[in-house]
Amino acid sequence: MLNNIENKPHLIVKDHSVSGEEFQLIHNKKMDMLETYPQPSEEKLADYYESEDYISHTDAKRNLFEKVYHFVKSIALKRKLKLINSFSFDGKKLLDVGCGTGDFIKIASDNNWEVTGIEPNKNARSIASHKVRGSVFDIDYLLKLESHSFDLITLWHVLEHLPKLENHIAIFESLLKPNGRLIIAVPNFKSYDASYYKNFWAAYDVPRHLWHFSQAAISNLVQQKNMTVDKIAPMTFDAYYVALLSEKYKKGLMNPLKAFWIGWKSNRMAKRSGEFSSLIYVIKKS
Repeated sequence: MLNNIENKPHLIVKDHSVSGEEFQLIHNKKMDMLETYPQPSEEKLADYYESEDYISHTDAKRNLFEKVYHFVKSIALKRKLKLINSFSFDGKKLLDVGCGTGDFIKIASDNNWEVTGIEPNKNARSIASHKVRGSVFDIDYLLKLESHSFDLITLWHVLEHLPKLENHIAIFESLLKPNGRLIIAVPNFKSYDASYYKNFWAAYDVPRHLWHFSQAAISNLVQQKNMTVDKIAPMTFDAYYVALLSEKYKKGLMNPLKAFWIGWKSNRMAKRSGEFSSLIYVIKKS
């Protein structure tokens, strides 16, 4: 997408999790989003996920941080379930893209949703598949699904990982039924915690996060594919989680008290501005 002379360097950010390499964030002025540069090839990209600390690909509870993560995750799962159950569809067919270890599709399945999961990571896919009796597939399976077959498609902190961004948005639009909804949750680089931590902001997570979105960027992306943002909701827990990791990257320690203060301040300021650390977008076909 970097094809506009108005694109400007925004930050240089280090991969704190795996490689220690540095990447640029380029501001795409036309779309109002940041793009990681250079982006690894699709073949090499998988190497940047090879870490025992990549928590989305494991159910491990080895330490206090991971135990707290899974406790907060259980609360978030109930909120996600409440959101998807708020819609009135003729059917209840759900596609969860980037389902990780399958906790969301498991709770959805237990609540009478017919679920299909997509997960590129082999280990996470195996764990998820066991939870929902085999209904989880690799990313290539997206192209084998029937058009207009899903009432709801969800991507919980996944869109920022997808290399062929515009192609995937078009695929999701084609898979939705006429009255279906696309739910996208992504970090917001215009939040207070992003401006506070700058290049130490954990939600940049380069190069695994290839794209970094503003509210305008999401609207611009989906409008190109004949969809519109119907509703925006905050993910308030994310400010605290991101602040904990950001403190670790910045100071070498998580510093829970400082992280709680920054997370609380970010959420407090976002109540006025709407710029929460992470946002959920509910999207419908135009």
